Amino acid sequence: MSAPPSDASDLALGSFTPDGPWVLDLGALSWTRGIGVLRAATRRQVPELTKPRRFPPPGRLAVVVFHLGRAILGWAATDRRRGGSRSRAGLSRRIRQAAEALGPTYIKLCQIISSGEGIFPSELVDEMKKCRDKVPPVPSRAVRTLVEEELRRPIAEVFASFDDTPIAAASIAQVHGATLLDGTPVVVKVQRPGIRRVVHRDLEVMATIAPLLVGRIPIAALANPPALVELFAETICEELDFRLEAENMIDLASVFAQLDQRGYVIPRPHPDLVTRRMMVMERFDGFGFDDVDGMKAAGIDTHEIIRVGMRGFTEGCMVHGLFHGDLHAGNLMVLRDGTIGLLDHGITARMTQLQRNAFLRLMLTGASGDMRGQVAAFRDLGALPPDTDIDQVVRDLGLDEAPVDPTTMSQDQLVGEIQRATKALLGYGARLPKILMLYVKNLVFLDGAIARLAPDLDLLSEFAELSMHMAANYGHLISAEIGVDPQAFTTDREAIKASFGIVDADVNTVTYAELQQRRELIRQRLSHNRRRSPSAAPASKTTAKPDNTASSTATPPKPTPS
Repeated sequence: MSAPPSDASDLALGSFTPDGPWVLDLGALSWTRGIGVLRAATRRQVPELTKPRRFPPPGRLAVVVFHLGRAILGWAATDRRRGGSRSRAGLSRRIRQAAEALGPTYIKLCQIISSGEGIFPSELVDEMKKCRDKVPPVPSRAVRTLVEEELRRPIAEVFASFDDTPIAAASIAQVHGATLLDGTPVVVKVQRPGIRRVVHRDLEVMATIAPLLVGRIPIAALANPPALVELFAETICEELDFRLEAENMIDLASVFAQLDQRGYVIPRPHPDLVTRRMMVMERFDGFGFDDVDGMKAAGIDTHEIIRVGMRGFTEGCMVHGLFHGDLHAGNLMVLRDGTIGLLDHGITARMTQLQRNAFLRLMLTGASGDMRGQVAAFRDLGALPPDTDIDQVVRDLGLDEAPVDPTTMSQDQLVGEIQRATKALLGYGARLPKILMLYVKNLVFLDGAIARLAPDLDLLSEFAELSMHMAANYGHLISAEIGVDPQAFTTDREAIKASFGIVDADVNTVTYAELQQRRELIRQRLSHNRRRSPSAAPASKTTAKPDNTASSTATPPKPTPS
């Protein structure tokens, strides 16, 4: 999965397809002028948009209060008395229905929550997944009008053909197939007319309502509405300008090229046809990420797809502090040559130096079993206040104790060390920074991708090899930035096993299929415990708060089984 750069192409600039429809020259891209100022101005909007207002837009506020109020009152009158998972499922269903009635902004928020397994309650995540295909497309006449406004000329002067039926329709934009006058097939991403005004108005209303929900309904306490609105605003505001997305595409392609990660390819944005509300880009042809049978029939090694995916994601984070922030099957495809096409770069995570340093420490301390180091790394990522007593957190969460097999306890699934620690820290009222949320979301997606593409992959060996690869190839970086001698670094397989909740010394391999069996057993025990009365549950110290029942409003008691 490697394509050597050609002197006559832009492959030295970024990880693109070998034979692209055009060649990118950074100095000739007119839409990049002033883009740094534009990105900074967009970020400065967030505090103002998420500041609770005494007088938010009254008409929209009334509509939102009506739909959300009806959902909460309906839950309080019926589902709430059922308790436990059935109560959360009922509330989640009603919130999803309200979001669908409220339109694209609220549906977009639900879609972000839908990929937050391990962060939000499972009942909420499962219900929000139903929002993924709930956005009706914009009528073709409105799309053509917007495109011509952005082009400042008739469509026929740029495109030989333009498909009125969208390839995909989402909350912020939709994608159409088209052909340039020279016969080049392209994809045209078009923003929904008026969506910027709608999003800004809805954010003002959300910011006003969110503090009122804290502690009043179970899911709000878990999701921390004000923090969730802030995270949502940070992600969606940059999506409202396609010039920023086009820059994300080039920057991420450049990162993969510098890492020699040619297993990922990024579509080229058009050198001239990029505006705030419209973007023309290279069109890929290949297999959907869920089309495992099609890939295997074409002779593509799906195990290698997973390895490329994990390594590219990890190296981008740790070495350059840049990664795609919204991995899901709709944003990935596998090209005919087996490379991974990475699509839709509206949400791209850009780390500060401190954050990247913390992620580097997070990986190394996770591989070596240093729990104190992991908590310190989470603090430096902004998940805990800067003056947090790390030793106290370690003691309170029981992280200094011997690991316990979760199949013997009433715990939710433990996908990995980072997810387990994240959920436990959130239980202490820790703030969930945008970078950390996007990182964990991507880990959850990769977890599911392994289930589909390589369920028999030995996870212990793969994670150990990935850690050693990082130490071997970036030892100078590790030494310079975090003071760890790469020659002295060793991967602790027992620590990696413990991150999966496995403490049996005789276990030497763990496939995803075996991990799923363990998770199913845990789910069954959780289901059993939910039917028991609280007084019947024995108290026991654990390392993670089970059943996603951590409160985000006050300092909670030590985690105990549900």
